[in-house]
Amino acid sequence: MHLLSSSSAQGDSAPSRTVAHLSLLNSQQAKRRRTKINGKNRRFWREQEISSMSYEVKEKMEARLVFMGAAGVGKTALIQRFLKDSFEPKHRRTVEELHRKEYEVGGVKVTINIMDTSGSYSFPAMRKLSIQNSDAFALVYAVDDPESLDAVKRLREEILEVKEDKYTPIVVIGNKIDRQDERQVSSEDVLSTVELDWNHSFLESSAKDNINVLEAFRELLQQANLPSRFSPALCRRRETFPKESSKRPPMNKTNSCLIS
Repeated sequence: MHLLSSSSAQGDSAPSRTVAHLSLLNSQQAKRRRTKINGKNRRFWREQEISSMSYEVKEKMEARLVFMGAAGVGKTALIQRFLKDSFEPKHRRTVEELHRKEYEVGGVKVTINIMDTSGSYSFPAMRKLSIQNSDAFALVYAVDDPESLDAVKRLREEILEVKEDKYTPIVVIGNKIDRQDERQVSSEDVLSTVELDWNHSFLESSAKDNINVLEAFRELLQQANLPSRFSPALCRRRETFPKESSKRPPMNKTNSCLIS
């Protein structure tokens, strides 16, 4: 009887061991599945993080803008109107001045370097260096001075030669439209040449009356691949941006995008 009982006990325990073994296998397989899934999740979120990091690296945070043109066309006046919302009617000669400001553009802190070049003095080496190290160019002429438009044409050719790129970001600005009675340069003719023949952007402005000054800088930043939507909160805090006018004439452009 004792032997039978012992044999019976061993027989009964065999299925138990099988069930326990299967349960252990199932548990291990489930654990491996969970580990695999967790690994995939970790890889997914890591890829998303790397993608986000690469996007942040590609987003440019600094731009160098250069204002070029003949003497007395209002390059310095445009820059001062943009930076300080001020206008100095007395012309003073500029050798070369670099303005460096940090702003919040589209929720991103951006450093803008603005080079104010000389129109009175000839410094070929300095001008070439400015062209090489810059992202976008403002070529300024005065609507009451046809010769200043000729200077813009020469400067454009020099920029394209130095940059070796016909798609270099250039904005042509016809300044001093507050002098309509003295106008000698037709906006229609310049518009046709700049936007159709040269494939650049064109607008007219007045530093004196604060017309299209902010729009000109928005266009330059957009062409330099920077966000061009200025933060109103920063405008109020620093008070360095010109105040918007409700009676401002539209930009004289045909292929531009509306930037609010």
